[in-house]
Amino acid sequence: MPDPSVPDDLVAAFQIEGEPVRGRLARLGQAVDEILRAHTYPDPVANLLGEACALAALVGSNLKFDGRLIVEARGNGPVRFVVADYDTSGGLRGYCGFDAALVDAATQGFVRPGAKTLLGDGHFMMTVDQGPDMDRYQGVTAIEGETLALCAEQYFAQSEQTPTRVRLAVGLADGLWRAGGMLVQSIAEDDARGSTTEAWRRTQAFFETIGEDELVDPELSSQHLLYRLFHEDGVRVFGSQPLRAFCRCSQERIETVLKSFDPEERAAMVEPDGQIHVTCEYCSCRYSVDPRALETAPAA
Repeated sequence: MPDPSVPDDLVAAFQIEGEPVRGRLARLGQAVDEILRAHTYPDPVANLLGEACALAALVGSNLKFDGRLIVEARGNGPVRFVVADYDTSGGLRGYCGFDAALVDAATQGFVRPGAKTLLGDGHFMMTVDQGPDMDRYQGVTAIEGETLALCAEQYFAQSEQTPTRVRLAVGLADGLWRAGGMLVQSIAEDDARGSTTEAWRRTQAFFETIGEDELVDPELSSQHLLYRLFHEDGVRVFGSQPLRAFCRCSQERIETVLKSFDPEERAAMVEPDGQIHVTCEYCSCRYSVDPRALETAPAA
């Protein structure tokens, strides 16, 4: 059983003492379990979505404004797309589109098929949404490397020219899904810092010792993991952001969307019980709408 004294569902920023290296560590328990169980995903697909959720929390928690960070990958493989959406209040949601038969066929012989096997050829994207009054920013790279972590490293190398390492893990503990991730980045050198090459090499050597089991261990705290990795230099943690499964769907939102359709289109959506039924793609919540509630009063 998880140790109740070890906090779950959080992402924390840290910096290695005296070194030009910063990072973030995410640990997900109930939040990711709720997201993954909203659909009947095969284990390989659930694993991919759990990694995407951990990655969205790692990257999104660095935003300096209220908004959203969307991690998305689309390809021509058995999994058509995976998307995870983080908002700066700590809310997470995500879902996958896939062909179950193709996933089963493509994963034969793999202990844990990765992003390239599941997604095939396609693109990996990160989108920053600063709200309706600001343009979205999106960076796109090809899906390269077998894991979603390697896709993210490729993204940072090409889109931001920032030396970055990422490790992601998903697993089951006592029948519940868990996910975790760590991201470390080299701070650009300047006249005051001098060369950062040796510090980055040293950090990567420690980073390579991370076990996936450590990232999802319900009895290992973030502080103990960071101490295990970087105690020789010291590490400072700068607070943490709580994480939770949260979907923005609501009866009001659904009705607003339906009102955007022509009356003839809405009429075609009405089911035998006289209602329009809509299921949220993210959380699988099902809404029933009386079509009469969508009619606008005629102008006086």
